[in-house]
Amino acid sequence: MSMPDFRPDDRLPGFGVYVHWPFCAAKCPYCDFNSHVRHQPVDQERFARAFATELATMRERTGPRTVTSIFLGGGTPSLMEPGTVGTILEAVAANWTVPDGIEVTLEANPSSVEAGRFRGYRSAGVNRVSLGVQALNDADLKFLGRLHNVEEALRAIELARDTFPRLSFDLIYARPGQTPEAWRAELEAAIGHAADHLSLYQLTIEEGTPFHALHAARKFTVPDGDHAADLYALTQEVTAQRGLPAYEISNHARPGAESRHNLTYWRYGEYVGVGPGAHGRFVGGGTRNVTIAERMPERWLSLVEAKGHGVVDGETLTRSEEADEFLLMGLRLAEGIDLARYEQLSGRPLASERIAVLQDEDLVAPVGNSRLRATPAGMIVLDAVVADLAR
Repeated sequence: MSMPDFRPDDRLPGFGVYVHWPFCAAKCPYCDFNSHVRHQPVDQERFARAFATELATMRERTGPRTVTSIFLGGGTPSLMEPGTVGTILEAVAANWTVPDGIEVTLEANPSSVEAGRFRGYRSAGVNRVSLGVQALNDADLKFLGRLHNVEEALRAIELARDTFPRLSFDLIYARPGQTPEAWRAELEAAIGHAADHLSLYQLTIEEGTPFHALHAARKFTVPDGDHAADLYALTQEVTAQRGLPAYEISNHARPGAESRHNLTYWRYGEYVGVGPGAHGRFVGGGTRNVTIAERMPERWLSLVEAKGHGVVDGETLTRSEEADEFLLMGLRLAEGIDLARYEQLSGRPLASERIAVLQDEDLVAPVGNSRLRATPAGMIVLDAVVADLAR
């Protein structure tokens, strides 16, 4: 199986702004993201003011920049009122240069989709929606704890396609009892509904989630390693055949429709993170700084109102740490990594003898004379490939 050619764009890492809306209508049993259910209405105006305050503080740390993408993630950002989204986007534009037409993504759940709200988001400046569909099978949606059914999901997809220039949606595969035949049929159906981008994730059992306890108690099983690898290979084959090749391990797009914001992460660009639990990574004073915000929404809100930000942890990365992160992120991409940039970050080139061994094992491959990528076999064991190269 060959990795599809990646059609390069400007290849610039970029400068993104990530905004974390931490609230959900219900907590999914597989989810370990920083999301919280509140049974009383959230004071959205107060949170919007806090986002604006924290963005202004981050601007003091980054200095003037040109934003290449904005991503409203969660949680369930589609629980926000359009006015809240508008206030946040205005605050981003008040602090940095935001060129017309850059990618502005909002995550949405089909169960919280309303036509009027979608139109409001579009008017506020959102031009790309990422829908958390997760399955096109009602029994599996119920198992995954989703609040929507297939009919609602398809209605949300149609509405998003009618409202926004760009659409992505997520599916989770390698679900209990899922056969290659069933996944192929579901994936084919998904591609038929997809506009230009799909995110396809294998179900993982994360510590601290309800699924972790249920799995440990043997209430359900997930496909073993070989079966999961077969499902992964099938995913690559079907999406490539249908014109949405993988440009990253779990992300597939029509050429030119890759997620600009996520490419910023994988190309080891810079980004500001605001909101409860948000992370940021940006260069200031000649070093790459990491910021980590308070996870609990109400505590984050109090911190921002008291001192202008909710950052409670962070660090300055060493050159070696930067290089390791660059490897870990960049080798997830079909385009691979720029070897000269690795050398610039780390102060030394990647060891040619290690590259040669991995190449002999068909785990990495050169791209011209300047880049290195993981092969399809290497993608499946990417952590081990990265560990070997980073030694």
